[in-house]
Formats: sequence, C-alpha cells, structure tokens
Amino acid sequence: MIVAFSVTPLGVGEEVGEYVAEAVRVVRESGLPNRTDAMFTSVEGEWDEVMDVVRRAVAAVEERAPRVSLVLKADIRPGVADGLESKVATVERHLA
Repeated sequence: MIVAFSVTPLGVGEEVGEYVAEAVRVVRESGLPNRTDAMFTSVEGEWDEVMDVVRRAVAAVEERAPRVSLVLKADIRPGVADGLESKVATVERHLA
C-alpha cells in the first residue's frame, strides 16, 4: 500500500517547517520507501507498518504543537510492490 499524508501543526504560527521536519524524520528513519514533496509525504509498505509510521509521525509533531491536522490518502492494492517508483515511471513513459 502507498499512503500519502500531510501533518500540519496548528497554533504554532506560520513557519511550520521545523515541525514538519520531525514527522519526515520519523518516515525516513522507518526504512520504508518514501518520498516527500511540497504538499505530502508518501510511504510504501504493509498496512500495519505504514500506519505505525503515520501514527509516530503525528506523535512527533504532537509533542511540540498544541493541535495537529492530518490529511491521509491510501492506495490499497495487495500484491503490488515498488508503487512509488513504478507509478511515476508509467506516467513518464507516456510523456516521452
């Protein structure tokens, strides 16, 4: 499965990069395939391991912010691996 999620600290002002970095650090340290862009972090793996990473990423921000917003989108497709790379490669192939 691939989960794209965004964790936003609320009540800490407009500059939230240092808070978001804590969530991204959790994802990167998980060892699961991941990618971060301007809006979301995507992580790929089995249901339990991906959801655990999301939970820990939210908790990392929650330690420093009085309120946290979570937006999550999941692509649940059993038997598919390397979706983070293969989905993008398919689009790039069609663009070529």
